[in-house]
Amino acid sequence: MDVFGAAWRIADAIRARELSAHEAVDEALSRLEALNPTINAFVCTNPEEARSGAAAIDDAVARGLDPGPLCGVPIGVKDLEGVAGMPHTFGSRAFRNNVAAEDSVQVARLRAAGAVVLGKTNTPEFGYKGFTENRLFGATRNPWNSERTPGGSSGGSAAAVAAGIVPLATASDGGGSIRIPAAFSGCYGIKPSAGRIPRAAATAPTWGTHSTLGPVSRTVRDAARYLDAAAGPHPNDLDSLDAPAGVYELAVLAPPPRLGRIAWSPDLGYAAVDPEVARLAGAAARALAEAVGAELVEANPGFADPLPAWYTMAAPGDVKLIDAMTEEQKAELEKGFVLFAEQARAIMGVDIALALEARHQLNRKMTSFFETYDLLLTPTVACTAFPAEGPPPASIGGRQVGPAGYLPFTPPFNLTGHPAASLPAGLAADGLPVGLQVVAPRHADALLLAVSAAYEAANPWTWPA
Repeated sequence: MDVFGAAWRIADAIRARELSAHEAVDEALSRLEALNPTINAFVCTNPEEARSGAAAIDDAVARGLDPGPLCGVPIGVKDLEGVAGMPHTFGSRAFRNNVAAEDSVQVARLRAAGAVVLGKTNTPEFGYKGFTENRLFGATRNPWNSERTPGGSSGGSAAAVAAGIVPLATASDGGGSIRIPAAFSGCYGIKPSAGRIPRAAATAPTWGTHSTLGPVSRTVRDAARYLDAAAGPHPNDLDSLDAPAGVYELAVLAPPPRLGRIAWSPDLGYAAVDPEVARLAGAAARALAEAVGAELVEANPGFADPLPAWYTMAAPGDVKLIDAMTEEQKAELEKGFVLFAEQARAIMGVDIALALEARHQLNRKMTSFFETYDLLLTPTVACTAFPAEGPPPASIGGRQVGPAGYLPFTPPFNLTGHPAASLPAGLAADGLPVGLQVVAPRHADALLLAVSAAYEAANPWTWPA
């Protein structure tokens, strides 16, 4: 069987004794050894511990026990969260010697569901930018073209999944960091509703309610099974959501939903977009609407670019992070990260209050919009993948843009907390993937997964050779 076609197939095959966890992990380690020197997706591994975890899964299966829905699936863990006993560097030289004392809540839940951690995946320093490159581990490279970035900040996870090293990996999204690399790498990436998977670390999320945990996967069903394992409230997350048990995989296995009207916006009314990206994403939008029997209407929600409000709420957390460091640690920080944070020192309390009001009004506008439309579709990113070391493009579609001009579509829905996913929309003329972003009403994670599955079934995607 194709071991790395889908995580759910691996788990079900191991449970049925058609495959062993030992074989799955050994195959993943073999692929890592062959592919990782080129793409630099994984930054550390522990083969002995992974094989020990696989042996425990096989032993449980042999004794007639069910190790869980992710039974024996090898996964990667983004290096912004902890795996007990493994390096936890945040992609920063300032934390190069840091080792996690315990698993994060998300990792603990995935392991309890039977997943086997293969290692840690690369991220930009503290996940602050949308492409994966840092001074500690270097650049991660796109499996479709090793000269290009897989995106970020979950670029190591996306590259590992796209290359077929693992079928599933943890990710996080504070401004698009699941959806951007999913788009650039041709994977499925879902940012669930804010708080769906608890953010219950020892300190508050640096970017507050913007930060959302979720998966990058090869299939929609894999992502749904992941959410069933990882979602649910936690007392240490003030904003965590209740999660009905076992509903997400059932949603993707049910008959496709039949929707009424879906909105397609190629630019949200303000974004510069590469014409080919807009064309491919538009064709994918039509295909998605057809898959759920909906009318596709070009329409904008009618808000201005909310990036200033997004920054006002996000960046002060990085100031707090820097101020807690020693002088030696501060000296190791990347200039770009320091600049991103230091500009926030001028932010005043009233500025944060105004940003919260902007967030509130943006959410009200989306609530009104979803009274007319079942979903909002946009391109995920405004261009295809740029060079692995950066910089991002200075112009897109003939328009000059700022450093974040390539990601106009994702941050709005970190502000509001709406569930949003990136689906593969096709390959551009340069051979690189383009993504279609699907935004669902608040808390409609099951609907988002069901629609994604309907699109996937009608428009199966391929992987780099």
